[in-house]
Amino acid sequence: MSDHRIEKQDIEQRLEQRGVKPTAMRLLVYGELEQARRPLSLRELEERMQTAERSTIFRTLTLLLKHHLIHDIEDGSGSLRYEVCHGHSACTPEDQHTHFFCKQCQRTFCLDNTKVPKIDLPEGFVASTVNYMIKGLCPECRAAQEKSK
Repeated sequence: MSDHRIEKQDIEQRLEQRGVKPTAMRLLVYGELEQARRPLSLRELEERMQTAERSTIFRTLTLLLKHHLIHDIEDGSGSLRYEVCHGHSACTPEDQHTHFFCKQCQRTFCLDNTKVPKIDLPEGFVASTVNYMIKGLCPECRAAQEKSK
């Protein structure tokens, strides 16, 4: 877990600004995603929040997605991962960044400073989300692999 902490009041304010009543579970799920600083799967959230039921976490994720407080990404692992939207009103393609999936440890990382390249779409097409995923080895797994050689 990261040392990054977000105040409960800040989370409450973010939820209320998007028309979401800040219940204990919503604050908890959003706070876990904010604290993680990387996309988490439902299973990872379940492991972090052992007292919460899977269905309750899933319903909360669905609501947060609907109100554009979080977005989901598909990293090729077969499960969706969720992360906090940092845009002011909605997650737009311009707000999105590149993600990196480590084939060894199966973690997904945000590459916040690596923007998704702008793609010129054919006339009539309008993008609402972008999923730009790079796959390979994270620094930790690469170092372990080189050490074992």
